[in-house]
Amino acid sequence: MAIRRSFVTRWWLLAICAISLVAGCQKTPTPDTTLPSAGTRLKVLATVGMVADVVRQIGGDDVEVVQLMGSGVDPHLYKATRDDVRQIMTADLIFTSGLMLEGRLEDTFNKISQSRPLFAMTSRLPKEMLLSQPEAEAHPDPHVWMDVAAWANCLDVLVEGLSQTIPEHADVFRSRADTYRQTLVALHEYGLTSMASIPEERRVLVTSHDAFSYFGRAYGLEVIGVQGLSTESEAGLQRINELVDLLVSRKVAAVFVESSVPQKNMLALIDGAKSRGHDVKIGGELYSDAMGPRDSYEGTYVGMLDHNFTTVARALGGSVPERGFSGKLSSPERAK
Repeated sequence: MAIRRSFVTRWWLLAICAISLVAGCQKTPTPDTTLPSAGTRLKVLATVGMVADVVRQIGGDDVEVVQLMGSGVDPHLYKATRDDVRQIMTADLIFTSGLMLEGRLEDTFNKISQSRPLFAMTSRLPKEMLLSQPEAEAHPDPHVWMDVAAWANCLDVLVEGLSQTIPEHADVFRSRADTYRQTLVALHEYGLTSMASIPEERRVLVTSHDAFSYFGRAYGLEVIGVQGLSTESEAGLQRINELVDLLVSRKVAAVFVESSVPQKNMLALIDGAKSRGHDVKIGGELYSDAMGPRDSYEGTYVGMLDHNFTTVARALGGSVPERGFSGKLSSPERAK
């Protein structure tokens, strides 16, 4: 959607108050609402790694990407720092994931959007494509990127945002997006074939929180999260006991930890099952709300999903290439 760029004095006073609540008392930098001059790279702020990576892929050398949340950071719990406020206020263009993923920053971004072009990647997905959980109070599940085909449908929002800001490069952005979509089509197919290689009775994915529902729907797994959609929710003793019963009764061999979520609940499951005579292993660490280390293959969206597909398939008895979809996984150990 087009965002109006006029600066409204009344809003600015409100914005100072809102942002000071987030970042503490400080002198807020005055935003520069002018477009970058010809030959200057566009400063694009992206909230999470999955968004930042596709901006880099499609924006190319035309953009300088500032990623707000790094590897291992939980976006559900993230609070902006003073430096974050400065980066937000001086960005030419902002992309979020949307659907309340960046929950604690939602009000801030709503106000920022009145003076800055801001686009939520998931904003145009049809309602029938979105999932929700009863405890989420009608808020859709934000973890859309776990379904590669669904995430590919979000690229049009990115292309539009970049093209509106640098219209002379619109054809280049569309061409890059078309090329990138071809990679995502191949990655999605890899997900389908790798999950299909798991014996049907073993297609149960137990993870730290409900971040993998789109993954399960797209690739044919039953997904069970210890916590809810947001990691702000806590898993109670009753929930842990229920899942221990499930692990034992269905002879689930492996559970999975997540890079951005503490492991204590998963260790409690393993200990509970062991006390009842059933051994459960940690099948590996998955990337859910954050990607892998910066400057690594797993630190890209394709590498993140490649790692997840390969790790899950191997741990649950499927058959996958040693180094994954493109042979680029950092080491075989990462996909155990």
